[in-house]
Amino acid sequence: MGKFDRKNPYNDLPLLPPKAEIETKSILRKTISAGRALAQLNGTLINLTNPTLFLDTIYLQEAKASSEVENIITTNDELYKSLVADKKVENSATKEVLSYKEALWSGLEQLKTKPFITTNLCIRIVQCIKQNNATIRNTPGTALSNTQGEVIYTPPSGESVIRKKLANLEKFINEDETCSGEQSRTIDPLIKMAILHYQFEAIHPFSDGNGRTGRILLLLYLKFSGLLDTPAIYLSEYIIKNKVKYYRCLRDVTEKNEWEAYILYMLDMIEQTSKKGLKRLSKITIAMEETANEIKNKLPRVYSKDLVEILFRLPYTKRQHLVDANIGNLKTVGNYLIALEKNGFLKSEKVGKEKLYLNQKLLEILENEK
Repeated sequence: MGKFDRKNPYNDLPLLPPKAEIETKSILRKTISAGRALAQLNGTLINLTNPTLFLDTIYLQEAKASSEVENIITTNDELYKSLVADKKVENSATKEVLSYKEALWSGLEQLKTKPFITTNLCIRIVQCIKQNNATIRNTPGTALSNTQGEVIYTPPSGESVIRKKLANLEKFINEDETCSGEQSRTIDPLIKMAILHYQFEAIHPFSDGNGRTGRILLLLYLKFSGLLDTPAIYLSEYIIKNKVKYYRCLRDVTEKNEWEAYILYMLDMIEQTSKKGLKRLSKITIAMEETANEIKNKLPRVYSKDLVEILFRLPYTKRQHLVDANIGNLKTVGNYLIALEKNGFLKSEKVGKEKLYLNQKLLEILENEK
């Protein structure tokens, strides 16, 4: 294997599994604590009365954070408003975040019918993110630079080389792989998740959208491996807060074959994000219960379990959402929403020609959970 040179295409990127010690004592200890936190989150999600209730919100938050890693910035308010309103989305950053969420949903749906993570699935994901016909990178000259313009990495070049690396990655993901030097023990799925993420980012198969596609693959793998039945987790939030370390750990694997620090970073991401997800779910669930009880007391004719669930599915709602849930006709649900606003449960806002209603309590939980 040739010596790594950051200015030349890394066509010698080693195939998987890594020829390195990836089950050190530190990694195995961290795998246990990360796995425990993830299992607690999974159990909580499974035991929700309606496990899909918060998915729109959670996936939008992940989409927002993952896009923010790439410096595509939008606000929660703008994002949720754009999702609910019929008005055309003008903000380009908001459009990209909504496309990311659509790509994540699409990937999860495809896993249901074809339970494999493949090169073609990656291509469909990036096409959805970028809203174009992107495919495997086939033009030379791709190099990644830092903010000073210095080249820090040049990924493999040539479509056939890239496809060969992706085929190896596909095999690694979908088949049981043993640790280097071990014939009997398969790699723990959380460790495997870290390895596949590095490899995808190192292959860098597309001209644009690699980071976001790679982070969607993390969520799909959690589902695919059975670690999280509903991959409702904000992984990208951790990366934003530890961005410098994230890129340094990736580079150290490439330049020094230093896997331990990188795998520990990824395991900590799982552990901390799972714990934070549990807290956030608890706050939203408590807020929903309190709101339900207050509506029952103040507006018993308006109250229904379905109504409260709609108010907490996304921060913004509108009359049509309630009609679609068979809560009443347009006039009836319009009166319900007016009553809810008068009693302080919602706040209305005109967007284009329609009126949206904001659940401030929910938006505050999403905004203030730092």
